[in-house]
Amino acid sequence: MIEFKAVNKRYDDGHMVLKNLNFTINEGEITVLIGPSGCGKTTTMKLINRLITPSTGEILLQNQDISHMDPIQLRRKIGYVIQNIGLFPHMTIAQNIGVVPRLLKWDKQKIAARVDELLNLVGLDPDIYRNRYPSELSGGQQQRVGVVRALAANPVLILMDEPFSALDPISREQLQDELVRLQQEIKTTIVFVTHDMDEAIKIADTIVIMKDGEVVQAGAPEHILRHPADAFVKSFIGPKRLHAAQMSQEPTVDDVMADQPAVVHPSRGLAYAVKLMEKRKVDSLFVVDKNNKLLGSVSIYQILDQYKDETKLVADVMKPVGYTVSTGTTLSAALNLMNEHQLSNVPVVKHEHEFVGLITKGSVISHMIELYASEQIGGEIHAVH
Repeated sequence: MIEFKAVNKRYDDGHMVLKNLNFTINEGEITVLIGPSGCGKTTTMKLINRLITPSTGEILLQNQDISHMDPIQLRRKIGYVIQNIGLFPHMTIAQNIGVVPRLLKWDKQKIAARVDELLNLVGLDPDIYRNRYPSELSGGQQQRVGVVRALAANPVLILMDEPFSALDPISREQLQDELVRLQQEIKTTIVFVTHDMDEAIKIADTIVIMKDGEVVQAGAPEHILRHPADAFVKSFIGPKRLHAAQMSQEPTVDDVMADQPAVVHPSRGLAYAVKLMEKRKVDSLFVVDKNNKLLGSVSIYQILDQYKDETKLVADVMKPVGYTVSTGTTLSAALNLMNEHQLSNVPVVKHEHEFVGLITKGSVISHMIELYASEQIGGEIHAVH
């Protein structure tokens, strides 16, 4: 839908506000840009409708470079909702909603029907509200009108710049629920800027976390909560949210696995394999091809029987792997498999049998220690069973 390709923004004074942005906004999803004040999230949003122009790089909208589009025509295809709502005070609610359709020269009957349709969509009776003025509505009602005004001309996407931050907590929560419901119903692509992590977690399909003009992590809320990229992301999310995410669901092998197990290619010689075992301080290696597909395993004991034969390769002595688990498997299921078959470890694979990690007793213990530490940070100490 929207692709940022090596986008940079430098102001005239030399300050680099955006640095090498490379990410995609998926069609039909809510993508939330979030980060501390001054991180560049609003600047990033304004690049999309050309209110700001990048210094270098490309932004593609539906595979078209927006720098080649007429900015006025581009903006008429994009809905825009801002914090202070921006309704025209001298216009009725119907007139406010119909602004862009009138610019696009829709006929009056089509505009009137669209106004009524949108007011009904957000629970505002057209017979009551269409002829009222913004000053006659509450803040929450005005913001609902602001949202449907952005939807009026069936835009390809909607940009929302902290639209609910000025509302009271109850109205804000109601509008968040309303937005999620609307998006599920109409499947419009929405780019939403906020500084509130709870809001991002609640509404987003994808969260893009920014710091100092760079994207530090992007992904689904659940993935970011369970796999924060670095110390900054952990700090920004906060220990209580991280702890709640870890405790709310049973861990999977993805949470626990060692993701850099010792591997060797089948074309390697036995002397190389022994040196690698010595370096990694292990007594066995997993054998993978150039695409990281798991082919088997080789232990020091298998190698010693054939070590004197310099013609032998790893492929000649390796053995098949008896058991694997797929990504997403619950930790309890993996542990049951290990206990049942007396396994010291079990490889984790994904589609096409790609080797992505290894469950060991040590990796499980490390996860439990980390979980225990997060419980202490959360303010209480609990027994870990």
